[in-house]
Amino acid sequence: MAFLANASTHLYLSRKPPNFILPICCSAAASSSISTPTRATHFDLKTYWTTLIAEIDDKLDEAITVKYPEKIYEAMRYSVMAKGAKRAPPVMCIAACELFGGNRLAAFPTACALEMVHAASLIHDDLPCMDDDPSRRGQPSNHTIYGDDMAILAGDALFPLGFRHIVSHTPSDLVSEACILHVITEIARAVGSTGMAAGQFLDIKGEPDAVEFVEEKKFGELGACSAVCGGLIAGAEDDEIQRLRTYGRAVGVLYQVVNDILEERMLDGKEPDERKKNRGKSYVGVYGIEKALEVAEELRVKARKELDGFEKYGERVLPLYSFVDYAIDRSFSLGDS
Repeated sequence: MAFLANASTHLYLSRKPPNFILPICCSAAASSSISTPTRATHFDLKTYWTTLIAEIDDKLDEAITVKYPEKIYEAMRYSVMAKGAKRAPPVMCIAACELFGGNRLAAFPTACALEMVHAASLIHDDLPCMDDDPSRRGQPSNHTIYGDDMAILAGDALFPLGFRHIVSHTPSDLVSEACILHVITEIARAVGSTGMAAGQFLDIKGEPDAVEFVEEKKFGELGACSAVCGGLIAGAEDDEIQRLRTYGRAVGVLYQVVNDILEERMLDGKEPDERKKNRGKSYVGVYGIEKALEVAEELRVKARKELDGFEKYGERVLPLYSFVDYAIDRSFSLGDS
């Protein structure tokens, strides 16, 4: 769920005159709904998010201490504790838990595990044999500093550490063993051969007709898993879990589609070689900006529709609504992508 955060960046249809401001939309009905103030308008997402980032950072710092063999732990910490990390998966997990009246202390171990899993996936994605990215969040990628071999080991170590952290740190008086097993199963499914790994496989192949599957698996699965785990910890009903799954998947893909649009516009005027690296790996690269804008609006509507089913929980649903709005407007900065 990595995404650009630029407080001054908004998405407008470029075919309109410069003085005509129009948010993402794909239909008259959608346009009118966007112009209406959202339920999350008065929710202070920035304070909520940044406060949780500080708490999560402290718990991650405690969870990954350097021991023998030191190099592996240093490489693990390099990515997990990287400056500018937005902690989107753990924050969504905690917000979903609190929606149903759950105690965030019960969700913190799972939230930290989700961040470990997220960091591990980024370490592996950046490898030369995968996406071949030499930098992450404006800093050298893990393999650039520690080498390919150590980066692979660091990622390999973070996955099981996340599961172990859930088992050893989740308060037994707040969360049942059955629930813990359900959460671990959910995360394992999300990162495995039917989840993020499958998306990465097709991303490597670069087949244009697989872009929807790739984006859903690489970015939607972790969003869905994060929301679902929070709901499970808080004891949400089965139908509510399904709503969270659909919501989280839509938001995860929405973040990435908006990233692709922003990145494409940042490359306007660049040399062709600079523009073609990720062609075929995104909605923008395959279908163009106009189609990507339509997809983004469809995802926004889908995510908010699922949240409408949580009206009985009152203002506790506002953080989840505001994540959808933020995915579109990027109204404040949480650090580098």
